[in-house]
Formats: sequence, structure tokens, C-alpha cells
Amino acid sequence: MRLGAPSYWSFSLPRRCGTGKPLSGSRAMAEDLVLDTAIRDWVLIPLSVVMVLIGVLRYFVSKLMHSSQTPDTKIVKEGQVILRARNLRAGANFIPSKAFQTRKIYFCNEENGLLFVPKGQVQNPQAQMFSDPNMAMDMMKKNLSMIIPQTLTFAWVNFFFSGFVAAKIPFPLTQRFRSMLQNGIDLSTVDVSYVSSRSWYFLNLFGLRGLFSLILGEENAVDDTQRMMQMGGFGFDPSKGLSAEKDNLDITQHDWALPNFEQRAEAVLSKVIS
Repeated sequence: MRLGAPSYWSFSLPRRCGTGKPLSGSRAMAEDLVLDTAIRDWVLIPLSVVMVLIGVLRYFVSKLMHSSQTPDTKIVKEGQVILRARNLRAGANFIPSKAFQTRKIYFCNEENGLLFVPKGQVQNPQAQMFSDPNMAMDMMKKNLSMIIPQTLTFAWVNFFFSGFVAAKIPFPLTQRFRSMLQNGIDLSTVDVSYVSSRSWYFLNLFGLRGLFSLILGEENAVDDTQRMMQMGGFGFDPSKGLSAEKDNLDITQHDWALPNFEQRAEAVLSKVIS
């Protein structure tokens, strides 16, 4: 159904229910609205197929544009330190108190602790990214591989398929879903379960990760939601991770779980045997 195209609409007089009263106008329109099969063949199916093909093409283009970089030894070292500190917190209760306190000082000492970051050494992640041309170029490539196809596809959908009602969801929805499912259609009398072509584009844009995981693999699936979140949080600062792990280790309370361990094991075994 396209707004302004009468051949795609099907109206009839309001039917009467068992009480003899006519149905309201919105309910009558929702029940008597008939979608042309040509919309399914020339709008719904082509739009879905194009979105899948563009997602696969974006994956291969981004793979060709990806350049391998040598990892920074400092970042790798800091990541290993954070991992060791997390393992210490996870197994703190299985070592004696003296051993835990020694390791805690080794990590959290204010002078030379591995997790202690002096204030003068805190780096600005954005300045670090712009100082490295390779990092900035990779970020630009990732953004272009996502923004350009989305812009062109949305312009194509908005130009050729604007105003179509492409499908109908087979279950009732509340009025809160109207703005999400009927983007581009300014008719409050149309039932909420009808989906416009523009809304179908956005649903495919953010909801095809499961299909891409089947086609490309779980690790290679294209997730536009995750990429948009990465665009807002570029320039990871490892010093923040060190400081956060230091705070977590400082507040960790030691409660040794091994006193009288042999007696408790003997009691458990005796219960099992008996």
C-alpha cells in the first residue's frame, strides 16, 4: 500500500457487530485494509534481499580495507597486569592471608605498584589516536564502510519506497510501537501492526545479526548497533582500566577458605560413604 495510490486500498462500509452497532472508523479501516501482492513482490522482498546483500558486501569491503597493525607492547603488558590482578581477586580466599597481602602490595603500592598510574602519565585517548596516523586512518575506514552504504541505502529506500505499507505483524501491538513501525506514514487511523517500508529498512538494519552470523560466522557478523557504540567510545584509555582494577583490589576482603580443610573433606567423604 502506498499513500495516494487508490488501487492499493480496499475500503468497505463499516460492518456491524452482534449488538447491531457499527464498528469505529479506525477498527473498520484496520480490518478492511488489504495489501496488494505487488507490494510483497516489488517492495518487501527486494528491500530485504538488498539489505542482506549490502551487509555481506560491507563485510568483504571492510575486510579488504583492514590493515594489520603491530600491537603496542605497553598496552599488551597493561592488559596482562589487569588479567593477573583479576585472577588474584578471584582466588584470594584460596591462599594464606600473608601471601594475599604481599601480592596486594605488589599490585597496589602507591610508589611502584603495577596497577598504580601516576597523574602525570595519564594519556588523553583522543590525542593519542590523532597522533597515530595509522589508528586514525583505520577508524576512518571503519566509519566510512558503515556510513556510506547506510546513507545510500536510506536515500534509495526513501526515494523509491516512501509511503508504502510493506507488511503486517501477525500479533497486536500497543500505540507505543507506532513511531517505530510506521515511520513515514502520518495516519493515526492505520493499525499499529502495519509496518511501513522505511521502518522495515531500520528493522533489517539493526535486526539481521542472526542471519549474518549464519552466513559469515558468529565472530564475523555485522552488528551496526555495536559499531555505533564504538564510534561514540573510540580511543580506549588503558590507564582507566588499571585504576579501576586497583580500586577493586583495594576493597577486596580476604577470607581464607582452607582452615580445617582436611577435617571438612573427611566429614563430607564419610557422609558420602555412609
